[in-house]
Amino acid sequence: MKQEVRVYNTLTQEKEVFVPREPGRVSIYVCGVTPYSDTHLGHARPSVVWDVIVRFFQWLGYETLLVQNFTDVDDKIIQRALSEGVPALEISKRYIAEYLESMDALGVRRADHYPRVSQHIEEIIALVQRLIDEGHAYAVDGDVFFSVASFEEYGKLSKQKLEELREGTRFEVDPKKRGAADFALWKAAKPGEPAWDSPWGRGRPGWHIECSAMSLKYLGEEFDFHGGGSDLIFPHHENEIAQSEAATGRPLARHWVHSGMITLKDAKMSKSLGNIVSLQRLLQEYPRGLLRFYLLSTHYRSELEYFQGKLEEMAKGWSRLNDSARKLQEDLAQGQNGELTGFDQEVLENLARLEGEIVEALSDDFNTAMAMGVLFDLVREINAYRHKGGVHSQVLQKAWDVLKLWAGDILGILQLEQGRLDGLTDGLMELLLSLREELRRERNFALADRIRDGLAELGVVVEDTPQGPRWKV
Repeated sequence: MKQEVRVYNTLTQEKEVFVPREPGRVSIYVCGVTPYSDTHLGHARPSVVWDVIVRFFQWLGYETLLVQNFTDVDDKIIQRALSEGVPALEISKRYIAEYLESMDALGVRRADHYPRVSQHIEEIIALVQRLIDEGHAYAVDGDVFFSVASFEEYGKLSKQKLEELREGTRFEVDPKKRGAADFALWKAAKPGEPAWDSPWGRGRPGWHIECSAMSLKYLGEEFDFHGGGSDLIFPHHENEIAQSEAATGRPLARHWVHSGMITLKDAKMSKSLGNIVSLQRLLQEYPRGLLRFYLLSTHYRSELEYFQGKLEEMAKGWSRLNDSARKLQEDLAQGQNGELTGFDQEVLENLARLEGEIVEALSDDFNTAMAMGVLFDLVREINAYRHKGGVHSQVLQKAWDVLKLWAGDILGILQLEQGRLDGLTDGLMELLLSLREELRRERNFALADRIRDGLAELGVVVEDTPQGPRWKV
């Protein structure tokens, strides 16, 4: 029997025991990005969260199928294309490549499928026609709208009633619509915009229909997880449910999982506000593992704050974890075998208990923050063992195996290479430290200290140990 996993479902607002649609398989659809500008930190959070969720399910023994779309036909892309004087699909192609490159650098494993709107027009048109045929949509002068009044459960995800929609919600004004909340499935072509032939004339898809058409194609009806940021609950995911379930008569997804937004102090990070933090710039300045450590440090459903100096603040804990793992790896090479003492047995039992707590944390709605807290407990346990003279290889190996699996393979926060420095700089650092050691042997401490202090000013800490000097960013 596999480990029981409990997941908070936005639809029911309760934690539910996960039961897959197909035994041993997990099917996931995650709303991706609209590629019209640089990838930013807000894009990274849901990507890293789902990366960990997929890795965890795979560790549990499940096969996983992850689909993440690209909205490569959109008003914002069209506006960017017109301003640059290039085709809209050229804009989206450029930023899709930049997004994937950034995710690779962040250690996010690729999805199984990355469908694009422009490549699934046929499926979108077929679904729109199906909704028209079944009385849930209507065509007017080349546009097609979904009739919200035809779907009685509209509002069940966002917990809003159609007649009592929250104050401040604005619907697109269009005199062609029968109801104010009706939304576009197909838009008639306008000059300068990408367009395709359809039964209603040349045009392009509306925003919401793409995800319904592509999830049906790649995952079928009623898949396991639908994910995205909390800002997509209304109207995007609400409209997805309406059009998908109106067409199929079945639930779209068993579990709706939404990650919280990243805020800059009191403001949501967004492209429209012009306050995004470039992910490529952060990856040039900070180690991949530190960025993941920050993104996973808070439960995925909570908001995550970012401000100048936040990553430097987080680096203290992250470095402590990685330094402990590095030292453990070095001590393991010098560990001793032989009969286990009672002290060794006690520590082994504690390590097994702590690993069980990590599994339990991730099984309880993918609580990465709690899992990382247990990892620090584990580091304290093994450090205390070594401080008291513990040297048994079996104990050291168990601690290393747990750290490598959970901090490394699952969470992706373990990064034993030296920070953000490349191989050339690694060689230069070794040369500098070698020269410093030679100066120390010659008792030229003033010059040796100048090297150490100069490196410190550059953000590189040199530690003198019985095994020789170590350095870290």
